[in-house]
Amino acid sequence: MVERIPPEFQVPAGGSAPAGRIEKARSEARRISGMATAPSFGEVLRKEIEGESVRFSGHAQMRMRTRNISLSEGDMAKLAQAVDRASAKGARESLILMDNLALVVSIRNRTVITAVDGERIKENVFTNIDSAVIV
Repeated sequence: MVERIPPEFQVPAGGSAPAGRIEKARSEARRISGMATAPSFGEVLRKEIEGESVRFSGHAQMRMRTRNISLSEGDMAKLAQAVDRASAKGARESLILMDNLALVVSIRNRTVITAVDGERIKENVFTNIDSAVIV
């Protein structure tokens, strides 16, 4: 099957197409062929950089529900800053102490692994951490 290339996607003889036209042509080709458009590396990177929020593992979510722990937007901002500080120092797994709450966080993944509140903090031994951040 021979397809005709629309004039706006054609490359001038002896020249090269601007990057924007190339991406537009690829996108159009995917649309025509019915392929799902996968995000480009740049789009994925931008989303990761912009969305550098902290995630919660399933275990941490369960602990927070059973212990009635909730974090405000301000708390989430403090947590993200604490993770940033630990990351800047090369930490891998950190204990982050915020007010009356202890969170064990995988710094590389920006993921809270578990959460402990109030009196339970005193009863626990925190293992497999290489740093602590007190907020």
